[in-house]
Amino acid sequence: MRTWPMHEADQIVSLFTRAQGRIKGVAKSAAKSRRRFGGALEPMTWVTASYVEKPRQELVRLDACEVIVSPLSDPVDYPRAAALEFYAEVLEETLPDHDPHDAVFRLLLAVLGQTRTSRIWMPVTYFSLWMTRLLGWMPSVTHCTVCGEAFADEAAWFHAQTDGLVCAREKRAGSRILSAESLALARRIFASPIPAFEQEEWPPSRAADLRRFATQSLERHLERRLHAAAALVKLAQ
Repeated sequence: MRTWPMHEADQIVSLFTRAQGRIKGVAKSAAKSRRRFGGALEPMTWVTASYVEKPRQELVRLDACEVIVSPLSDPVDYPRAAALEFYAEVLEETLPDHDPHDAVFRLLLAVLGQTRTSRIWMPVTYFSLWMTRLLGWMPSVTHCTVCGEAFADEAAWFHAQTDGLVCAREKRAGSRILSAESLALARRIFASPIPAFEQEEWPPSRAADLRRFATQSLERHLERRLHAAAALVKLAQ
C-alpha cells in the first residue's frame, strides 16, 4: 500500500495481505535492489511477497516480491494516481494490523481492475460505498434511520455528524441531500458486482453526492480528513 524511507537504502513497507491482513515490514536495500523488488513496491501493486516474521518484533523482514499485476502496466494520469492513492489511504487508515479481511481484499482487486485513465469515478464510488458497509459504518439505504419508513422514489438526507440516511421529515439543520437517482444507484451497487457498471457513462458529476455521503462516514469514524478524498473532490469540480 505504502512505503517510507528508512536509513540510506532500506524501506518500511505496508502490505495488505489476504491471509494476515495488514502487516508492515522492512525491505533491506530496497532503494538499490532492482532484482529483489524492482517496481513491486509501487502503491497498489499486487504481488507475491516473501517475508520472515521474528518473535517479539513488530516488523517482518521482507525478502522479495514478485509482481502479479502492476498499476504501471497501464497508463497513469493524475486522476488515476489520485484514485489509487485514495484506495491506499482508506485501507491504511481503516484496517487494523494482522486482521484478515477477505471481502475487502476481493473488493480491492475488483476496483483496481476497473480503475483506468478517464474512468475512475465508477470504481471510486463503488469502493467508497462498499468499504463503508464492510467496516460496519453503513446503515440501511432503503429506510430512514430515525422513523424506519422506507424510501420510495424520493431523495434522502444525511448529516456530517450522524450515521445513515433520513427522510425529509427527520432531517436536521445542516443536512445534505442525496438525490433519488443516487439513492437508487446505491441500492444497485450493493446488489451488483462491479462489472455490471462497466459500460455505463460515469462523468464526475454522477453520484458526487453519494461519494460525499460515503466519505463523510469514513472520515467521521476515523476522526480525520482523508487527503486523497479532498483531491478527488477538486478533480470532480
